[in-house]
Amino acid sequence: MKVLVTVKEVAEADDDFAIEGTDIAESDLEYDLNEWDDYAVEAAVQLAEAGIADEVVTVTVGPERAEETIRMALAKGADRAVRVWDDALAGGFADVASKVDLFEAVVEEEEPDLILGGVQAADTGFGATGVALAERIGFEHAAVVNHLDVDADAGVAHVHRELEGGVEELTDVDLPAVLTVQTGLNEPRYASLRGIRQAQRKEIAPKDLSDLGLSAEDVESALTVTEMYEPESESDAEIIEGDAGESAGRLAEVLRDKGVGA
Repeated sequence: MKVLVTVKEVAEADDDFAIEGTDIAESDLEYDLNEWDDYAVEAAVQLAEAGIADEVVTVTVGPERAEETIRMALAKGADRAVRVWDDALAGGFADVASKVDLFEAVVEEEEPDLILGGVQAADTGFGATGVALAERIGFEHAAVVNHLDVDADAGVAHVHRELEGGVEELTDVDLPAVLTVQTGLNEPRYASLRGIRQAQRKEIAPKDLSDLGLSAEDVESALTVTEMYEPESESDAEIIEGDAGESAGRLAEVLRDKGVGA
């Protein structure tokens, strides 16, 4: 059984950042593995450790810089990785359909039995890529999975799904399937020193559009970022500083001015 895990490198901005054109300045960004994808990697590695999965492969769309993030997934137990990038993807905004085009081509090559991914990405928060991929490739799917038990012999995944209002749904999903997982599904491990060393020897296969049989027109995004700006704040909030006595005194003064407790 082969498990394919979609992972994403996400950027987090410093508290103080500059905007350059339609993006945040590169110098003000720090990159890391998407939090939700970390749980998907852990779930796949646990399946391998239990003897259910024979191979765990990660796939990401990102430039060469993203290999540092990919290595962390490899250090945690993934066997190898595929990194998709092309000059035609640089400088643009990849919408869900474009990413699905890329992942679909990788799925055709890898032929996985199970695809895992985070329910959403920390940067865009769309939460649509996994289910859109399942629809495109014709796999069964379940989203917001917070418990997973795979019966490979029966070809089924027993899952718990988190629904609105704290309700949970228990359902069976036939394999092959796409599952997007929620935080709390497991406890992602830290990469050990040994794992980090081993990750340096694991394969990260670079793929461009031609390798996947695609063209720039095939993955052209329907979305265009036209402007980025920091909205002006209309808040008149006051941060009260000082020791406990000074803070309490100022708070009492503000409350009196506002008519609270009068």
